[in-house]
Amino acid sequence: DKESLAALHVDGPMSKEEFDSLSLPERYIISKCHNLVTSVTNDIEKYQLGAAGSKIYEFLWDQYADWYVEISKTRLYEGNGGGAYEEVQATRRVLVYVLDLSLRMLHPYMPYVTEHLWHHLPRSESPSGQAAHALMLADWPQMDDDIPLVTCDASVSTFECFQALTRSIRNARAEYNVEQGKKISATIIASGSLYDEITAELKSLVLLTKLDPDQVAVYEVGSKEAKAATTVESIQLVVQDGVEAYLPLAGLIDPEKERKRLEKQASKIGKEIEKLSTRLTSKGFVDKAPPALVDKARAELAELEDQASKINSSLEALS
Repeated sequence: DKESLAALHVDGPMSKEEFDSLSLPERYIISKCHNLVTSVTNDIEKYQLGAAGSKIYEFLWDQYADWYVEISKTRLYEGNGGGAYEEVQATRRVLVYVLDLSLRMLHPYMPYVTEHLWHHLPRSESPSGQAAHALMLADWPQMDDDIPLVTCDASVSTFECFQALTRSIRNARAEYNVEQGKKISATIIASGSLYDEITAELKSLVLLTKLDPDQVAVYEVGSKEAKAATTVESIQLVVQDGVEAYLPLAGLIDPEKERKRLEKQASKIGKEIEKLSTRLTSKGFVDKAPPALVDKARAELAELEDQASKINSSLEALS
């Protein structure tokens, strides 16, 4: 309705009151966006146009699209745990706000495309006395240098921990060759405010790392549940001081099937190591072959030995 759309209009910088009412991912993306505005403004004023453009590009892809747009799905859709009116409106507001500011910053680089996209965003009526309501006539995101845009370093730091936790679980899935669509179990152990924030964003973690929502839990460091989690045969992921994750091996892999796979891989690499070692111990090869070729063979041998060591460690973990 009109009232809902009006609430999405970007008529100036976000207030501290509104900012403080938002959840962690929203405070994070707004903080990153506002820091970007300050950095890009400084770069443009110093005519460092290439650096400014690169920063906007990286923010839109690496932060806005990769992280916040994905997390917004847990707010917008009932199937992902969202759907509540206030939560949906707050998420839409942040999505529009960040995109609006990004288009304003990008406008000097891509005037026609950004102008076209901006006219598809919810916006207020043309200001009185202005011939047209156009992006090229809109205010820069930060018009007054004496009034800094609201940010929160603590929110940025906390969400970066959440990102590190997400990457650690994703990396473990890849390392153990877990099927892409398979949902796994996990126990997260955290302390203090990290415990509170991770608990609040558990549905986001479930979506981003493909966890089983019925088999995931967050416990506080030192609790009985946290101590019990360490006794289960699991992969331990140390994210940072105060945050760990335990992924039960039983939910990740079929131990017998994985052992056979690793043994087959170890046998194949063992033969390659033997072949390369024989070549490198041959005086005919070492003395007559070009030095670059010898160095390449030694590097390949070192890499294979490293792979063999990792495979043996995985086999020991399964035994």
